[in-house]
Amino acid sequence: MKKKLPPYQVVYEDNHLLIINKEPGVLVQSDRTGDESLVEMLRDYIKEKYNKPGDVFLHPVHRLDRPVSGLVVFARTSKALERMNEIFRKRQVQKTYWAVVRKKPPQKSDKLVSWLVKDELKNQVSTHTHEVPGSQRAELNYRVLGKINEHYLIEVEPITGRSHQIRAQLAEIGCPIRGDMKYGYDRETPDKKIYLHARRLFFTHPVKKEPLICKAGVPRDPFWEEFLELDQEEIKDKNIDFLY
Repeated sequence: MKKKLPPYQVVYEDNHLLIINKEPGVLVQSDRTGDESLVEMLRDYIKEKYNKPGDVFLHPVHRLDRPVSGLVVFARTSKALERMNEIFRKRQVQKTYWAVVRKKPPQKSDKLVSWLVKDELKNQVSTHTHEVPGSQRAELNYRVLGKINEHYLIEVEPITGRSHQIRAQLAEIGCPIRGDMKYGYDRETPDKKIYLHARRLFFTHPVKKEPLICKAGVPRDPFWEEFLELDQEEIKDKNIDFLY
């Protein structure tokens, strides 16, 4: 019997960091569902690969929502975790996401600023045009990369790192992400994923002090793959490079 492939791909690995490209639908950390998480899978991966006895130190530096795909950074040592937390806290990391929406954004490129309030019971945020009690300022930049079959591919660069920020802010301008019923899309996908992908990360390695750029290929999915049919010159001009 053919061995089932894990729902992630290792993008970068050394003694300090483990960076993976996760498939949509996979938990980063355990929750009340009791489903197996990436933390558990990757601890088993390290234990087996390096024949490590006992507990394995591995902690996520940040999270992706369960229905989102793409890059997640894990620290393999307490020193790396402390330093990576500081890098994220100081916003010394450049993050790039790709999103697929059905409605054309109002501008080809723009900066969005909102104030978000999170409802912990619903695990959902609401957006506001001005500061309100309990709100957090959220900023992102976006630009439209291309269009296929009435859907638009948007590149998003969050400036802040708020929970559900991209999902809520794109919905606020009338462009909910494909499949994201929580934020206004009209129907869910069969496997309940949404078309939001953490595409690229750039930061300085916390220990080696060298620039580190990681890219994650889009999921193997017929809808994502339709964007591969974009004219090659258009892809080149827009710097779109789908890599598996």
